[in-house]
Amino acid sequence: MQLKAPASLNVENAQYARRSGNSESGGSGSGGSGSGGPRRRRRAPRRTPLSRLRAAVGPLLAPLARVRPRFPHADRTGWRRWAPSWRQWLGAALTLTGLAVGFLGVAYAATDIPENLNSYATQQDNVYYWSDGTPMARTGWVRRQAMPLKDIPEDVRDAVLAAENASFYSDPGISLSGLTRALWRTVGQGDTQGGSTITQQYVKNVYLNQDRSVGRKFTEAMLALKLDNGMSKDDILEGYLNTSWFGRGTYGIQRAAQAYYGKDVGELDAGEAAFLASLLKGAGLYDPALSEANHARAVERWSWTLDRMVEVGTLSRSERAEYKEFPEPLKRAPGFDTGKQSDYLVELAAQYAKKAAHLSAKEFDLGGYQIYTTFDRKQETALTGAVDRARKQARKDDAAKAKALHFGAASVATDGRILAVHGGPDHRTQGYNESNATTVPAGSAFLPFVYAAALENGVRKTRDGAVAEVTPQTLYDGDDGIAVTTPEGPYWDRGGKKVTSRNDGGKSYGRISLSRALALSVNTPFMQLGMDTGLDEVRATAQRAGLLSSSFGPQVPAMSLGSATPSAIRMASGYATFAAAGTHVEPYSVARITRNGSEATLAKPASRRAVGAGVAEAVQSALTDAFRTARPGAGATATVAGKAGTSQDDTAAWYVGTADSVSTAVVAYRIDLTKSLEPLPLDGIAGSPGDSVPYRIWSGARGIG
Repeated sequence: MQLKAPASLNVENAQYARRSGNSESGGSGSGGSGSGGPRRRRRAPRRTPLSRLRAAVGPLLAPLARVRPRFPHADRTGWRRWAPSWRQWLGAALTLTGLAVGFLGVAYAATDIPENLNSYATQQDNVYYWSDGTPMARTGWVRRQAMPLKDIPEDVRDAVLAAENASFYSDPGISLSGLTRALWRTVGQGDTQGGSTITQQYVKNVYLNQDRSVGRKFTEAMLALKLDNGMSKDDILEGYLNTSWFGRGTYGIQRAAQAYYGKDVGELDAGEAAFLASLLKGAGLYDPALSEANHARAVERWSWTLDRMVEVGTLSRSERAEYKEFPEPLKRAPGFDTGKQSDYLVELAAQYAKKAAHLSAKEFDLGGYQIYTTFDRKQETALTGAVDRARKQARKDDAAKAKALHFGAASVATDGRILAVHGGPDHRTQGYNESNATTVPAGSAFLPFVYAAALENGVRKTRDGAVAEVTPQTLYDGDDGIAVTTPEGPYWDRGGKKVTSRNDGGKSYGRISLSRALALSVNTPFMQLGMDTGLDEVRATAQRAGLLSSSFGPQVPAMSLGSATPSAIRMASGYATFAAAGTHVEPYSVARITRNGSEATLAKPASRRAVGAGVAEAVQSALTDAFRTARPGAGATATVAGKAGTSQDDTAAWYVGTADSVSTAVVAYRIDLTKSLEPLPLDGIAGSPGDSVPYRIWSGARGIG
C-alpha cells in the first residue's frame, strides 16, 4: 500500500531542494571555490521598437477602442444589434473628410498651369479694310479678334457677368454647388454648361478639350483654383470674352459684335450686349436666325439677362425701362469679298505689312492684325470693270488668242498710295498677279524717263567735251532707220552690225524737238538721246522715279526704247513722280496696322527728290501734249497727261497716264502660263495705236471719254 505525503510536506521539500540547488550551484563557481560566492541575477529581455511604440500610443488610442465595431451589440435587440454606433459614424466621417482634404491638397499642389494654350485659344484671323475703313477681307481658319478689356464697354462686361457668373469677382474660381450639379449632370449625360464659373469656362476654353467626363471636370476645377490664385480677375475675364464661342463661326466678343450687329464691340449698348451674353449658354439654341423657337428663347433669355443686371445692381430700373424691344440681330453675318480680285489685294497688302512692320511670317500668321489698306473700293471696282469688259470683248473677237491674253493694271496716287490693282481674272484659278509681274518690256512708254534724264543731266557729244544743256526745244533727227552713234562713231552690236533705230510704221519726221517727239512717240531721237546722256544716267533717273533695278537688263542702246520690264504698279509710280513735281514716294498698300486694338509700328515711305521740279514740269507738259494729240477733246475737264507704249517685238501694249493726281498704268500681253513665261506676239488682239485696248481700260477706269 502506498502512502501519500501531506501537501505541506511536499512544498517544504521543494523549497529545500531549490535552496540546496542554488547553494551547490554557487559553490561550483568558476573560481573553484565551493562556498561563499555571490548569486548572479537573470537579465530581463530587451524591448523592441514595436513594443515601445505600442506602449507610447496605446494610452492615446484607448478612447477609440469604444469605436471598434463589436457585433452584434449585446445591449440591443433586432436589427439595431448590427447597426454602428454614433461614435463609429462620426469616426468614419472624420476619417473620410481627412482623406478627402489630403487628396485635394496633394492634387492642388501637383496641378500646374500648362504653358501652351490649345491651338484655338491663340489663333486669330487677320482682317483687311478698304481705305474708307470698311471690311475688305479676312484670312485665317479661326474667326477671332482679341480685344483688351479696357476697350470692352462696362455694359457688355456686366451683361456677361449677370448672365453667367454674378459672383465672379468674389468667388474662388469654382462654385461647389455648381460643380456638384455639373458632375451629377456629367455622370447622367445631361447639360453641363450651367455648373461652371467664368474661370472654369475660361480654363476649358484655353487649356482643356470639350470632353464630358468626371476626370476632365476635376482637372478643370483644380486649374480654375490655381488660375484664380495666380491671375487677376480682369485678365481672366478678358481672356474669357476673347476665347468664348458665340456661333456663326466666331470666337470672342469682338467678332460676335460684327457677326450679329455689324459693328465693333465698343459700339454695343446694354440691350445688344444682353443678347450676345445669352449666346454663351449655347449659340445653337439662341441664334434667332436659325429658327422661330430659337428666336423665342433668345427674347426670353435677353429679357432675363437685363432683369438680372438690375437685380445685381449693374443696371438701374430706369435704364432697364429703355430696353423694351428686342434688338434684332442681322439675319446673317456680313460677308467678305474673298477670292477674285480681293485676294490679289490681300496678297500685296500682306507682303507689304510684314516688310514695313518687321513681322515674321510666323508672327503674322498667328493673326489678330487689322490691316488698313490704301485700296479705294470705288476705284478698284472701276478698274476691274474696265478690264472685265476688255477681256470679254477680246474673247468675242478672237477666242483662241484671248486664252493667253493678260491685263496688268494699277492706279497709284502721287503720294505713293496704291489705290487699285487688277491682278488677274480670279485669284482662285490664277495666283499669278498681273499687276505686279515683271514679264514684258515697257516699250515706248519708257521714253519719258530718257527725256527726264537728258533734261536733268544734259548731253555729251564728244568724250571729253563739255556737257550741253538739253531743253524741250532741242532738236534731234527723227527719221526712221538712222544709225546710233557714240563719240567715236557708229555703235556696233556683238554681231558686227550697226545698230539702227526704228519708228512705228517706218515713218520719218526729220529734225524734231524733243517735246514734240515725246508727244508723237517718235523713237529715233530718244535712242540717240539716251546714248548722248549716258545709259547709266538714264537708268539712275528711272530708278529714282520708281522703277526697280531688277527690271533692267544690259545697258545697250535698246534700253532707251524700253527693254526694261517694270510692273504696272512701278510704271504707274514712275509717272506719278512727274505729276508730283519730281518728288517720289515708294508705292505702298498699307496705311496703318493694329493688333487687337493696339497700334503697331509701321515704317512709312518718305518723300524724296527724284528729278528737279522744272524737269518734272517739262515731262508732264510733253505728256499732256501727247494725250491731247492722240485724244483731241477727251478729258477736257480734267488735268490729264499720258501716252501709249508699244514694244518693237509686238509683245506688249501699254497706256500710262495721270489724271487728278492719280497715275494709272495698263499693259496687255500674251503668255501661255501652262507652258512658260515667254511673251507671245499680240497679233492685233490689243487693238491699234489709234484705238488700243489698254487706253480703253485706262479711260474706263479714270472715267475719261
